[in-house]
Amino acid sequence: MTMERELDTRTAGPAREAPVSGDELVKVENLKVYFPIHSGLFQREVGHVRAVDDISFTIRRGETFGLVGESGCGKSTTGRATIRLRVPTAGTVGFDGHDLSTLKSDDLRRLRRRMQIIFQDPYSSLNPRMTVDSIISEPLETHGLGSKGSRSGRVSELLELVGLNPNYANRYPHEFSGGQRQRIGVARALAVEPEFIVCDEPISALDVSIQAQVLNLLIELREKFGLTYLFIAHDLSVVRHISDRVAVMYLGKIVEIGEPDTVYAAPGHPYTRALLSAVPIPDPKLERKRRRVILTGDVPSPANPPTGCRFHTRCWLYEKLGRPEVCTTEDPPLRVLAPEHQAACHFAEESLRSDVGVAHPEQAPQEPASIAAAPAAS
Repeated sequence: MTMERELDTRTAGPAREAPVSGDELVKVENLKVYFPIHSGLFQREVGHVRAVDDISFTIRRGETFGLVGESGCGKSTTGRATIRLRVPTAGTVGFDGHDLSTLKSDDLRRLRRRMQIIFQDPYSSLNPRMTVDSIISEPLETHGLGSKGSRSGRVSELLELVGLNPNYANRYPHEFSGGQRQRIGVARALAVEPEFIVCDEPISALDVSIQAQVLNLLIELREKFGLTYLFIAHDLSVVRHISDRVAVMYLGKIVEIGEPDTVYAAPGHPYTRALLSAVPIPDPKLERKRRRVILTGDVPSPANPPTGCRFHTRCWLYEKLGRPEVCTTEDPPLRVLAPEHQAACHFAEESLRSDVGVAHPEQAPQEPASIAAAPAAS
């Protein structure tokens, strides 16, 4: 990017050493995010919704860390808490050695230049009363980067970078399609040259063909600028395609972490197997042979989660093993099953030996066909 030579270095924050690919950039420890429940005439606090309940993970510099799970499991809340758009109830979030929970407003504002977010909904995340030029240049004004004249050039550069015509700068969001709006959101996130971007389900609201284009754009930008992503999604095929490591969430907890090929070929948690069994195989014969996992019951309330393992009320392995008492009394911690592979299950070894829900590695699709065949950005 050419804007760097025009940035006001007095507002760019302290000088830092050249990044080393693979070292730890983000470190989340024992993160909790609770939302109070109020009731009665005086709106007294009677409980909490445990959206995120004691999770820990790290994200290495230059990698894409995928976070998957059902709707309502706490993925988006985790992403927002990671960059302190949501204040954690407990725990710490470290970014390149800085504890975000202890930073004062001025220090946090300077650090925000290095971490940005791409929101899920391309329709509500853009101000309909602002032009594209104003939307993309707003972060530059906030951080005092560049002169007014250089910002217009920067907007044109960013629009071209994400595959849009620079002449669109004076248009309003309602004049664009969903895919084009999401590209504007990507351009806004890139405006201040961040190192870390939270991608909060950036393609879930788009058509399938447009999803592929935006996903390929994110991959291209990561490779070009050495970005680090926290990629939140519920589409397992997409997460496998883009991620270096994958974490699976259920009801506010991370239940499995590992490299995509390992997790998809031999998941150590029964919930991960259930998710994978829902991913279609593009071969009718193989699809008919596969043993599906149909989860029974509803997802428990995060305001009153089950004791012990939170998944035991819907767990097929719990039923298969004769309902072991330990599943209802002890919350299983994440434990190492293999290098770069952890699962939070008392009987993870039994899950690894099972052939339920998962196709053989050579049978499983390596990437979505729509992604592989996606046209270039337009």
